Amino acid sequence: MLNIRYELTKNPKAKPAADDPLRFGTIFTDHMFVMNYETGKGWFDARIVPYGEISLDPSAMVFHYGQEMFEGMKAYRTEDNRVLLFRPYKNAERANNSNKRLCMPQIPEEDFVEACKAVVKVDQDWIPTKPGTSLYIRPFMIATDPFLGVRVSDTYLFIVILSPVGPYYAEGLNPVKIWIEDEYVRAVKGGIGEAKTGGNYVASLAAQVKAHDEGYSQVLWLDGRERKYIEEVGAMNIFFKINGTIVTPMLNGSILPGVTRNSVIEVCKSWGLPVEERRISVDELVEAGRTGALEECFGSGTAAVISPVSHLRFENEVFKIGDGGIGPVSQKLYDTITGIQLGKIADDRNWTVEVK
Repeated sequence: MLNIRYELTKNPKAKPAADDPLRFGTIFTDHMFVMNYETGKGWFDARIVPYGEISLDPSAMVFHYGQEMFEGMKAYRTEDNRVLLFRPYKNAERANNSNKRLCMPQIPEEDFVEACKAVVKVDQDWIPTKPGTSLYIRPFMIATDPFLGVRVSDTYLFIVILSPVGPYYAEGLNPVKIWIEDEYVRAVKGGIGEAKTGGNYVASLAAQVKAHDEGYSQVLWLDGRERKYIEEVGAMNIFFKINGTIVTPMLNGSILPGVTRNSVIEVCKSWGLPVEERRISVDELVEAGRTGALEECFGSGTAAVISPVSHLRFENEVFKIGDGGIGPVSQKLYDTITGIQLGKIADDRNWTVEVK
């Protein structure tokens, strides 16, 4: 159990009004959790302090060699005024898998979850309650050694910040258009694609800009070796309903193992829907789009939960999926997962953790 030191702000910020827009990732709460690591000493000085700037040496290794991990999860307030986290231990497990790949120290899963619960409890009055809103939790770790040279850092900071948010996409639950990228690649098997680290996201920006300029919300990546197989969207894992079967790319070392992805698979199987985790080629997807076998497409992720897809573009061909609206499976998944997150549906899988 962490011995957390509390230094609470004497100058709390004005909280957003109930009807204020909560543009994703732009507003931050009063406090943050911080903890230090040093080789030979381990983790120490766990503390909750006022949200503010951090001081780093200009030669801090995170700036130059990219040793950095981050996670994303959410807190929700239920109708009976409880505060729930959704599957935080899965985020802790994934954080440590990322840390292992990036040669960064492990954080005991209980400590990871305790840190998130502690700072959420302090700032729980920031949790919005308007439909479609939540409190986004961003745990992250950075290398802090003041050293120019390619090696593993000996010192780190682990920080958790909070942000009240609305929908990730401006469209909300309305379907989005996705651009299948055929020029750039994001990650390759054997690289860091399965880790949640900033390098994967900066690699996506050039294609993201290109897609946005053409009116598309996100990029759907192909594999980096053959540029033939579907992988994931920039901010989501991807699912297809093809002839009644739910199909998603199998985890292969270059795809992020999404917590919501795992939840979708478990829920679909519990409904008796056939689910396949396998390689799916862009040619198979294009053919399914042409023939109408592609009945639904949706992304899954912490930020958007479920994001229906109305159109896919590959090369010079654009496919409208179904009638362009929200498919029945997409809608049911959104209602079910958000219902569990908000405490409206019984959590018989023990996915939620209450903040007390």
